[in-house]
Amino acid sequence: MKIICIGRNYLPHIKELGHQVPESPTFFLKPDTSVITCNRPFPLPAFSQQVEYEVEILVRIGKEGKNIQECEAHTCYHELGLGIDFTARDLQKKCIEQGNPWEIAKAFDGSAVISQFIEKEAFEDINNLNFHLDLNGTTVQVGNSGDMLFPIDRIIAHVSQFLTLKEGDILFTGTPKGVGKVAVNDRLEGWLEDRKLLDFRVE
Repeated sequence: MKIICIGRNYLPHIKELGHQVPESPTFFLKPDTSVITCNRPFPLPAFSQQVEYEVEILVRIGKEGKNIQECEAHTCYHELGLGIDFTARDLQKKCIEQGNPWEIAKAFDGSAVISQFIEKEAFEDINNLNFHLDLNGTTVQVGNSGDMLFPIDRIIAHVSQFLTLKEGDILFTGTPKGVGKVAVNDRLEGWLEDRKLLDFRVE
Protein backbone atom coordinates (compact mmCIF):
# COMPACT_ATOMS: atom_id res chain seq x y z
CA MET A 1 0.00 0.00 0.00
CA LYS A 2 1.20 3.47 -0.92
CA ILE A 3 0.01 6.68 0.66
CA ILE A 4 0.18 9.46 -1.90
CA CYS A 5 -0.36 12.99 -0.61
CA ILE A 6 -1.22 15.99 -2.75
CA GLY A 7 0.22 19.28 -1.57
CA ARG A 8 -0.97 22.81 -2.29
CA ASN A 9 -4.39 21.91 -3.72
CA TYR A 10 -6.49 24.65 -2.07
CA LEU A 11 -5.64 28.27 -2.87
CA PRO A 12 -6.43 29.75 0.59
CA HIS A 13 -4.12 27.18 2.23
CA ILE A 14 -1.36 28.01 -0.25
CA LYS A 15 -1.73 31.67 0.69
CA GLU A 16 -1.75 31.03 4.47
CA LEU A 17 1.63 29.27 4.21
CA GLY A 18 3.06 31.69 1.63
CA HIS A 19 3.72 29.04 -1.01
CA GLN A 20 3.61 29.34 -4.78
CA VAL A 21 0.61 28.04 -6.75
CA PRO A 22 1.66 24.84 -8.58
CA GLU A 23 1.06 24.33 -12.30
CA SER A 24 0.36 20.62 -11.79
CA PRO A 25 -0.37 18.39 -8.79
CA THR A 26 2.50 18.19 -6.31
CA PHE A 27 2.75 14.94 -4.41
CA PHE A 28 4.82 13.16 -1.79
CA LEU A 29 4.63 9.74 -0.14
CA LYS A 30 4.10 8.42 3.36
CA PRO A 31 5.10 4.88 4.44
CA ASP A 32 2.74 2.31 5.92
CA THR A 33 4.27 2.99 9.35
CA SER A 34 2.66 6.44 9.26
CA VAL A 35 -0.85 5.00 9.32
CA ILE A 36 -3.25 5.29 12.27
CA THR A 37 -6.73 3.79 11.86
CA CYS A 38 -9.83 3.07 13.97
CA ASN A 39 -9.60 6.46 15.73
CA ARG A 40 -6.65 5.34 17.82
CA PRO A 41 -4.77 8.17 19.60
CA PHE A 42 -2.13 10.18 17.77
CA PRO A 43 1.22 10.05 19.62
CA LEU A 44 2.69 13.56 19.57
CA PRO A 45 6.37 13.21 18.56
CA ALA A 46 9.08 14.72 20.74
CA PHE A 47 11.24 15.90 17.84
CA SER A 48 8.93 18.75 16.82
CA GLN A 49 7.56 21.78 18.65
CA GLN A 50 4.93 22.54 16.02
CA VAL A 51 2.98 19.52 14.80
CA GLU A 52 -0.06 20.70 12.83
CA TYR A 53 -3.26 19.03 11.63
CA GLU A 54 -4.35 19.06 7.98
CA VAL A 55 -7.75 17.48 7.29
CA GLU A 56 -8.20 15.98 3.83
CA ILE A 57 -10.60 13.94 1.71
CA LEU A 58 -9.18 10.49 1.00
CA VAL A 59 -9.56 8.25 -2.04
CA ARG A 60 -8.87 4.51 -1.93
CA ILE A 61 -7.75 3.06 -5.26
CA GLY A 62 -9.81 0.06 -6.32
CA LYS A 63 -7.80 -1.37 -9.20
CA GLU A 64 -4.30 -1.24 -10.63
CA GLY A 65 -3.56 1.37 -13.28
CA LYS A 66 -0.75 3.14 -15.09
CA ASN A 67 -0.96 6.18 -17.38
CA ILE A 68 -4.65 6.50 -16.60
CA GLN A 69 -6.61 8.96 -18.71
CA GLU A 70 -8.48 11.60 -16.76
CA CYS A 71 -11.75 10.61 -18.43
CA GLU A 72 -11.27 7.03 -17.17
CA ALA A 73 -9.95 7.84 -13.69
CA HIS A 74 -13.39 7.55 -12.07
CA THR A 75 -13.33 3.79 -12.74
CA CYS A 76 -10.23 3.36 -10.57
CA TYR A 77 -11.81 4.18 -7.20
CA HIS A 78 -15.08 3.50 -5.43
CA GLU A 79 -14.46 4.63 -1.85
CA LEU A 80 -13.87 7.95 -0.09
CA GLY A 81 -12.80 8.75 3.44
CA LEU A 82 -11.30 11.45 5.63
CA GLY A 83 -7.79 11.76 6.99
CA ILE A 84 -5.32 13.95 8.83
CA ASP A 85 -1.92 14.67 7.32
CA PHE A 86 0.02 15.56 10.45
CA THR A 87 2.95 17.83 9.64
CA ALA A 88 5.95 18.84 11.72
CA ARG A 89 5.76 22.42 10.45
CA ASP A 90 8.96 23.61 12.12
CA LEU A 91 10.93 20.81 10.46
CA GLN A 92 9.18 21.35 7.14
CA LYS A 93 10.16 25.02 7.11
CA LYS A 94 13.80 24.08 7.63
CA CYS A 95 13.60 21.52 4.84
CA ILE A 96 12.17 24.09 2.45
CA GLU A 97 14.76 26.69 3.40
CA GLN A 98 17.60 24.21 2.87
CA GLY A 99 16.15 22.69 -0.29
CA ASN A 100 15.80 19.27 1.34
CA PRO A 101 13.04 16.64 1.01
CA TRP A 102 10.11 16.77 3.42
CA GLU A 103 10.07 13.19 4.73
CA ILE A 104 11.10 14.00 8.31
CA ALA A 105 8.24 16.51 8.49
CA LYS A 106 5.55 14.50 6.70
CA ALA A 107 6.32 10.77 6.81
CA PHE A 108 7.01 10.12 10.48
CA ASP A 109 5.27 7.34 12.43
CA GLY A 110 1.59 8.10 13.00
CA SER A 111 1.45 11.06 10.62
CA ALA A 112 -1.36 9.65 8.46
CA VAL A 113 -4.66 9.28 10.29
CA ILE A 114 -7.15 7.39 8.12
CA SER A 115 -10.89 6.98 8.67
CA GLN A 116 -13.19 4.23 7.53
CA PHE A 117 -14.14 4.40 3.84
CA ILE A 118 -17.57 4.93 2.29
CA GLU A 119 -18.77 3.98 -1.19
CA LYS A 120 -18.64 7.05 -3.41
CA GLU A 121 -22.15 6.28 -4.65
CA ALA A 122 -23.37 7.32 -1.21
CA PHE A 123 -22.58 10.93 -2.13
CA GLU A 124 -24.59 12.97 -4.59
CA ASP A 125 -21.60 14.73 -6.15
CA ILE A 126 -17.98 13.96 -5.24
CA ASN A 127 -16.95 17.27 -6.79
CA ASN A 128 -19.11 19.12 -4.26
CA LEU A 129 -18.29 17.44 -0.96
CA ASN A 130 -18.29 19.46 2.25
CA PHE A 131 -15.91 18.46 5.02
CA HIS A 132 -14.70 20.03 8.24
CA LEU A 133 -12.51 19.48 11.28
CA ASP A 134 -13.21 20.42 14.90
CA LEU A 135 -10.49 20.89 17.49
CA ASN A 136 -11.75 20.61 21.08
CA GLY A 137 -15.27 21.38 19.93
CA THR A 138 -14.40 24.39 17.75
CA THR A 139 -14.46 24.21 13.95
CA VAL A 140 -10.99 25.03 12.64
CA GLN A 141 -11.06 23.86 9.02
CA VAL A 142 -13.88 23.90 6.48
CA GLY A 143 -13.49 22.71 2.90
CA ASN A 144 -15.34 21.64 -0.22
CA SER A 145 -13.94 19.33 -2.88
CA GLY A 146 -15.17 21.76 -5.54
CA ASP A 147 -12.47 24.19 -4.41
CA MET A 148 -9.60 21.85 -5.27
CA LEU A 149 -7.18 23.29 -7.82
CA PHE A 150 -6.80 19.76 -9.16
CA PRO A 151 -9.88 17.52 -8.82
CA ILE A 152 -9.65 13.84 -7.96
CA ASP A 153 -9.70 12.48 -11.50
CA ARG A 154 -6.97 14.84 -12.65
CA ILE A 155 -4.85 13.90 -9.63
CA ILE A 156 -5.15 10.21 -10.50
CA ALA A 157 -4.27 10.82 -14.14
CA HIS A 158 -1.22 12.89 -13.18
CA VAL A 159 0.16 10.63 -10.46
CA SER A 160 -0.30 7.50 -12.58
CA GLN A 161 2.13 8.92 -15.16
CA PHE A 162 4.91 8.42 -12.60
CA LEU A 163 3.64 5.69 -10.25
CA THR A 164 1.62 2.58 -10.92
CA LEU A 165 -1.46 2.85 -8.75
CA LYS A 166 -2.42 -0.40 -7.06
CA GLU A 167 -5.53 -1.63 -5.31
CA GLY A 168 -5.52 -0.34 -1.75
CA ASP A 169 -3.34 2.70 -2.38
CA ILE A 170 -4.67 5.81 -0.67
CA LEU A 171 -4.68 9.38 -1.96
CA PHE A 172 -4.70 12.35 0.40
CA THR A 173 -6.16 15.11 -1.79
CA GLY A 174 -4.98 18.28 -0.04
CA THR A 175 -6.12 20.48 2.82
CA PRO A 176 -8.06 23.77 3.04
CA LYS A 177 -6.96 26.74 5.11
CA GLY A 178 -7.01 26.77 8.88
CA VAL A 179 -4.20 24.37 9.74
CA GLY A 180 -2.88 24.66 13.26
CA LYS A 181 -0.88 23.20 16.11
CA VAL A 182 -1.98 20.28 18.27
CA ALA A 183 -1.14 19.52 21.89
CA VAL A 184 -1.47 16.57 24.23
CA ASN A 185 -5.11 15.83 25.18
CA ASP A 186 -6.54 17.69 22.17
CA ARG A 187 -9.61 16.05 20.62
CA LEU A 188 -10.03 16.10 16.84
CA GLU A 189 -13.35 15.33 15.13
CA GLY A 190 -13.79 15.25 11.36
CA TRP A 191 -16.91 15.16 9.16
CA LEU A 192 -17.40 14.31 5.50
CA GLU A 193 -20.78 15.82 4.67
CA ASP A 194 -22.96 14.72 7.62
CA ARG A 195 -20.88 11.65 8.47
CA LYS A 196 -18.55 11.86 11.46
CA LEU A 197 -15.55 9.80 10.38
CA LEU A 198 -12.82 10.96 12.75
CA ASP A 199 -12.89 11.26 16.54
CA PHE A 200 -9.58 10.77 18.34
CA ARG A 201 -7.23 12.38 20.83
CA VAL A 202 -3.61 13.45 20.90
CA GLU A 203 -1.48 11.74 23.52
